[in-house]
Amino acid sequence: MSDTKDQFTMQDPTKQYPQPPFERQPQSAPGLAKQMNPQPDHGETSYKGFGRLAGRRALITGADSGIGRAVAIAFAREGADVALNYLPSEEADAREVVRLVEAAGRKAIALPGDIGDEAFCTELVDQSIERLGGLDILVNVAGKQTYVDNIAELPSSQFEATFRTNVFAMFWLCKAALPHLPPGATIINTTSIQSYQPSPGLLDYASTKAAITAFTHALAKQVVGRGVRVNAVAPGPVWTPLQPSGGQPQEKVEKFGSEVPMKRPGQPAELAPVYVLLASQESSFVTGEVYGVTGGNHLT
Repeated sequence: MSDTKDQFTMQDPTKQYPQPPFERQPQSAPGLAKQMNPQPDHGETSYKGFGRLAGRRALITGADSGIGRAVAIAFAREGADVALNYLPSEEADAREVVRLVEAAGRKAIALPGDIGDEAFCTELVDQSIERLGGLDILVNVAGKQTYVDNIAELPSSQFEATFRTNVFAMFWLCKAALPHLPPGATIINTTSIQSYQPSPGLLDYASTKAAITAFTHALAKQVVGRGVRVNAVAPGPVWTPLQPSGGQPQEKVEKFGSEVPMKRPGQPAELAPVYVLLASQESSFVTGEVYGVTGGNHLT
């Protein structure tokens, strides 16, 4: 963890957070943040808000840990009420996020379930609107990533499940939410540097991220006339449970992040401010864009 007390103190970013090597730490998917070493920083003690999302109502998928958790904490501290989606097996992490959102004085609605199911996605949007009193921000973060070296060993069931979680769910959630989003509302998707520089062992995952990038560009043009903005964030390597729970083999976990110019993985707390910007009125002239947060590797 960094010694930084908030996200504004100037310091050397290459030394701000832990660098590899890390220990091997296998987990069963989807993994829990509390079982990681070192513990990820989601902004629990560092993120300070300024009311930039005061009165907004947000639905965030993958909100129990990783980037989704950091976004939920930041949104709450910026004044938003938050509906949190996650898998039932992630309840232990999700409870901590609910506590942190409520500690910020905001409403936290826990809505566990599998977004790989279309009917649940529709229910998720309906429940969020009913319990938050409306919806202003949709953040699609939840993702499935499983490392497989060779296409011959990549089962069709995994390929399909990765697309259902990463792409189909995004489509279903956007489709269900859009009729309810007022002018000024925002949708933020989560693509990846894998969309631009795919790793050979992430064939299915990288393909979904490329689809998310194209979907974001197209949907932004489709809905801009109704005053709704659509953007995406493209992380590089980020220290989340996705990695040790099958997203990377353990030998890659040991040196995770070493390949980027900063020589370390990003922390979820370093992603949250970009989501806040894209959700806020400060980015009012930004739509159809992909913001890279990669530790120095380019989106090319």
